[in-house]
Amino acid sequence: MKHRHHTVFTLALILLLGACAPQEPTAAPEPSDTYYPISIDGTSLQLQLALIQSEQSKGLMHRDSMPTDHGMLFLFKQPEPRAFWMRNTRIPLDIGYFDASGRLLEIHSLYPYDENSVPSRSQKVLIAIETNRGWFTRNNITPGAQIDLNALTQAIKRRGKSPSNYQLQPAH
Repeated sequence: MKHRHHTVFTLALILLLGACAPQEPTAAPEPSDTYYPISIDGTSLQLQLALIQSEQSKGLMHRDSMPTDHGMLFLFKQPEPRAFWMRNTRIPLDIGYFDASGRLLEIHSLYPYDENSVPSRSQKVLIAIETNRGWFTRNNITPGAQIDLNALTQAIKRRGKSPSNYQLQPAH
């Protein structure tokens, strides 16, 4: 009987001490206007992440300018054809459509206030990146270029989202 009491006491002490142990601080999710350094073929770009429908619908609307080497990355839940337009968007942009492995499929120009949609040719678009007009050309980024998916995954986590909610497929 004495042994059983000693075991129960020891177990209770371990549980109590475990409850008093310092906890890893849980960082609050960063706001949607945070920029993250994510490179494409080694060229760094500061990107805001549009991860939820309201952020994706707003996009870059109502902005007068965007700093050099900045943009917005739209990440969707599943690959499919995509189309973007420029309602209430004043900045001339380029858009790159990427697949789930982070490979650039195609680039298109977007024109201020143009409400005609610019569809992807690909059926497999999971990621779209809008940049200032000419960014892809100035940086010699062409179809086949690769996004740093590790940096993107870390940015998703910092936004308080789970990368597993997206169908990203890093190359093995």
